[in-house]
Amino acid sequence: MPDYREKLWPTPWIYIVSVLLIPASILVLAPVSLPAGIVTGIVLYVGLVGSLAVTSPVIEVQGGRLRAGRAEIALEDVGEAIPADEEQARIERGTGLDARAFLVIRGWIKPVVRVPVDDAADPTPYWLVSTRRPEELAAAINGSRRPDVQESGA
Repeated sequence: MPDYREKLWPTPWIYIVSVLLIPASILVLAPVSLPAGIVTGIVLYVGLVGSLAVTSPVIEVQGGRLRAGRAEIALEDVGEAIPADEEQARIERGTGLDARAFLVIRGWIKPVVRVPVDDAADPTPYWLVSTRRPEELAAAINGSRRPDVQESGA
């Protein structure tokens, strides 16, 4: 069982706003065929919802590894994870962002966790990961690291 697992689903308002694809399709295709507009709108909406569900990344801490989307890193190669909420998260995603950082961020999820990479051979200075529960994710990362890494980082 993972120490931490979260799927970064879109917020409900994205699904609600996406319903507007149906009347938009009807409006565009009504002069040609009203049933075609209805069917096209429904197909577009289902396709959008399906693609949002399929492409939502999973953030997981398990077995001494952090997985964010399709990437993963051993926790022995990372420093102490730092949760960021509200203003600090905005800075992390904006003016404080290093172009070399590995990002798994979603615009509809404001909090992030910064995970420094301590591997000298890795050019990535840190991972920046969106999460709805930044304190829990940081605690799972910090609690799952090797004991000697925790002692030297504390």
